[in-house]
Amino acid sequence: MKQRAYDLMMSRKFHPWEGGEGKVTTQYVISLVEQAKQYIEHGEYALAINMLQKALAYPENLGEGKLEGSKNNDIHYYLGLAYERLKSDQKAVESFERAAKGSSDPGEAMFYYDQPADMILYQGLAKGKLGDTKEANRRFYKLIDYGEKHLFDESKVGYFAVSLPDMAVFKADYNRRNQIHCLYLIGLGKLGIGNTGKAKEAFSKVLKMDTNHQKARMYSKDLRY
Repeated sequence: MKQRAYDLMMSRKFHPWEGGEGKVTTQYVISLVEQAKQYIEHGEYALAINMLQKALAYPENLGEGKLEGSKNNDIHYYLGLAYERLKSDQKAVESFERAAKGSSDPGEAMFYYDQPADMILYQGLAKGKLGDTKEANRRFYKLIDYGEKHLFDESKVGYFAVSLPDMAVFKADYNRRNQIHCLYLIGLGKLGIGNTGKAKEAFSKVLKMDTNHQKARMYSKDLRY
């Protein structure tokens, strides 16, 4: 399925509209990272590295360039794992160091250019690989604390907001969207500290509220990080 998604994206030229930026490019990265994870699981580390290096740049047919400041934490984290398994220790450390960069402050990912919340998870995982358990746990608990603190916030978006990640055809329930996001953050944080039971519970709540939440579905099915 992941290879099929990648093949379909590479078979056509995309023309993103305002408000649709980041849609196809996100799926491009997900398809490659998920393939790389399978290769790592099967011991095919060189193939995994090839997939991940492709994910670091967008091909012209996607119609978008990579945003300035993108840290690609997930890509570099899995590059680190692949190099680690190949005993390329220096490259593994360099990859984990790149994966550990970026803002560790979770917030409401309202716009397409906002840092995805799961990048904080990968920062923490990379910090753990580098032996900095304190900083790793600080990131995981930030996700949990933010989610629990803001779960029932009143949420709204400014009238003139642009570059929203979804087309605003109908009036959105931003309080519900905020609850979904906060539960998702809690799931990520619980996953980071190794409490997979609570992580799956949080992701299940997300999916009951939004069955199309792709990353909650991904993480609830694959709790090995």
